[in-house]
Amino acid sequence: MHVGYKLAAEAFGPAELVRQAVLAERAGFDFVEISDHYHPWLDNQGHSPFAWTVLGSIAAKTSRIGLATGVTCPTVRYHPAVIAQAAATLALLSEGRFVLGVGSGERLNEHVVGSGFPDAVSTRHELLREALEIIRLLWSGGYRSYEGKHLQLRDARVFDLPEQLPLIAVAASGRDSTRIAAELGDGLFATENKPEIVRHYRDAGGSGPRYAEVPMAWAPDEHTAAAAALATSRWALTGWKVMSELPNPVNFDAATATVREEDVLKKFACGADPARYIEVARTFVDAGFDRLVMQNAGPDPDGFIDFYRRELDGPVRQLKPDGRAD
Repeated sequence: MHVGYKLAAEAFGPAELVRQAVLAERAGFDFVEISDHYHPWLDNQGHSPFAWTVLGSIAAKTSRIGLATGVTCPTVRYHPAVIAQAAATLALLSEGRFVLGVGSGERLNEHVVGSGFPDAVSTRHELLREALEIIRLLWSGGYRSYEGKHLQLRDARVFDLPEQLPLIAVAASGRDSTRIAAELGDGLFATENKPEIVRHYRDAGGSGPRYAEVPMAWAPDEHTAAAAALATSRWALTGWKVMSELPNPVNFDAATATVREEDVLKKFACGADPARYIEVARTFVDAGFDRLVMQNAGPDPDGFIDFYRRELDGPVRQLKPDGRAD
């Protein structure tokens, strides 16, 4: 079991994200995972710095903790050749601590470049397949070209390649996307505690690490925690079909107008009772995930990190897939 800390790039500025990563390393987290967005989910989150610059600064200011994108879309806002180069560079600067998390993207972030975000999920999957093929091709060394249905590459070479290439974790939620993760990735990334996601991944031949984000909101009392999550993170209750389609924060604000505090309490571990946090984390372990990302939507990141260090680190690491703790 590896445990990570989610750096919410939609909720904090770049210097604060670096500070939190340093604290997470001191608290014993194995890795930090940062969202790679152009927009926040909601305007009141108020931030969305460039994830790759933040990761470079974190690599320079830490020595042990792993780094990951959660996740990057390498098809519309970025060309996969750029991501191949960026990931290779970050792997070198972090001395092998980087994991490249990739996915088919959300309209929220990809529409900004004006080239259009595909309406059909099947097209997004085709794009992701081609992007991963291009990244793998460039990482094999030398000058490379590629002619795909959607993406092309012309005489490109990534000159600075690490001896050990970054692991690629592919975001998935259904049978088709888990097949891409199994065939072209080294691991799986998900945001839902559904056992069928891991089952489809394994059925398709996937055997790598399985990352999942665990929804939490720390505060000294349950109401304060839930109210904070409701204010800034209620978008997480909409489900992936909604999260991938809406174009702007104002749309997410409208789509979540009916979400209530009790809805948040059902999904998030809120407050300061360690038992509730273990209960929520266990649902992801039982679903087959072995890389848990603690995603705190509470108002006090320092308080959460300290709470994790004191109350959760040992118990979470001892969770086993059958629902028991050693």
